[in-house]
Amino acid sequence: MSSVLAVGSVAIDSVKTPFGFRERSLGGSATHFSVAASFFTDVSVVAVIGDDFTAEDESVFREREIDTSDLKRVPGGKTFFWAGEYGFDLNTAHTLDTQLNVFADFKPILSESAREAPYLFLGNIQPALQREVREQSNARFVAMDTMNYWIETAPEELIKTIGVVDALIINDAEARQLVDEPNLIKAAKQILEFGPKMLIIKRGEYGAACFTKESFFATPAYPLESVFDPTGAGDSFAGGFMGYMAQANNLDDTMNVRRGIIYGSIMASFIVEEFSCDRLRRINRSDINNRLSDFKDFTHFDLDESVTVKTFGAISTTSQG
Repeated sequence: MSSVLAVGSVAIDSVKTPFGFRERSLGGSATHFSVAASFFTDVSVVAVIGDDFTAEDESVFREREIDTSDLKRVPGGKTFFWAGEYGFDLNTAHTLDTQLNVFADFKPILSESAREAPYLFLGNIQPALQREVREQSNARFVAMDTMNYWIETAPEELIKTIGVVDALIINDAEARQLVDEPNLIKAAKQILEFGPKMLIIKRGEYGAACFTKESFFATPAYPLESVFDPTGAGDSFAGGFMGYMAQANNLDDTMNVRRGIIYGSIMASFIVEEFSCDRLRRINRSDINNRLSDFKDFTHFDLDESVTVKTFGAISTTSQG
């Protein structure tokens, strides 16, 4: 089992959905990722916080034995803050307020131990910063996330960064926007030309798909009757994926990638059931295994080789005068 390093944001969120409101909620890409990944492997975090980040906020990291020795606290500073609202279309968040605070000057410098982590996740930060972190790291496998803001404001930097990672993990709208291509299959082929070995596209309630130049794999999302707060679902997906990949630690086995995507989908299915990391803080390995078994059941089928396909006579293309 190998360890994973997560570089990204640790934030305080204010979230409103049709089903509830949380004025102060623990958030950020590094938070959601690391909590999900910690179920599978050792995780450490590189991020920045302010003095307003409380002991209760930090408790989730302690509970999951996440290494926060590189979580930098800025005296007198305020933690990155995001306020958002979801309508009944829970796939789309409407940003109400963003305060970068200490995150505005975030310049991640990896410690000696962080440089040696074999698996690295670059959370949603400036593409140039992501690339700088990648250059500091000796990781065997690097995955990154991004968002529409960087696609719109720093496309050249983003494409350079995509070219130096092994996996790009983004949603379907971002994939289409990145190469200005409405067809997802064509978009994926173009993105792979930028240099990553694989592209994983998150499709919300419709599941996820993985593209490489040699293969394609897709899975549905876990069917849920209640989706309460989708904030952090994408990062939890990435955490489950990277956490499993680090545990398996065999990059030559393509089945590990597929299993990793399933575990990512499972972790995302848990986090959306409550605000913040509340649901992830209460699950155990048995809960994860139960959903893994469900995934296997509802995606499995046997071939019926006795089925015959009806054939038809040739259709004449001769013009009738």
